[in-house]
Amino acid sequence: MTVSAAGPSIPSEPHASAGSPPEAGRWAPRVTVATVVARAGQLLLVEEEKQGRRVLNQPAGHLEPGESLVEAAVRETLEETAWEVRPTAFIGAYQWNAADGTPFLRFAFAAEPVAHHPERALDHGIVQALWLAPAALQADMARLRSPLVWQTVSDWLAGQRYPLSLLRRLP
Repeated sequence: MTVSAAGPSIPSEPHASAGSPPEAGRWAPRVTVATVVARAGQLLLVEEEKQGRRVLNQPAGHLEPGESLVEAAVRETLEETAWEVRPTAFIGAYQWNAADGTPFLRFAFAAEPVAHHPERALDHGIVQALWLAPAALQADMARLRSPLVWQTVSDWLAGQRYPLSLLRRLP
């Protein structure tokens, strides 16, 4: 570390440029967001085609360059369900490795539905957006895309909510 009139500076760490593979041995999870949207006792879900089977998931997807976690959650929900939402709380962060070893770091949000745009095409691979009661989702556990789906719902049902202000994107 060096100190100048502007204050201390920390040498930057070497890192891979955007789009290049991570350094060998370095943990590089796929950063994703998911949204739990509730209305009249039901949750907004997506049915999607993955590896030849239809699975259920929350509206979810990858963080894109330049967007905040909250912005990504709003965007993914709109793209996958045609619903505009208003995030109300942060549910939690979840670390998980898929069966093929791919690491994921998922940030989950609670949100309220604001407006539906039924004319809007859904993302590729999405069969439909649907509303299900939590009990119906729990009864169909074999169809969940990953254990992240039920864990997020379970935490939401237990009242786990944190202020969105916990998450900050610095310029």
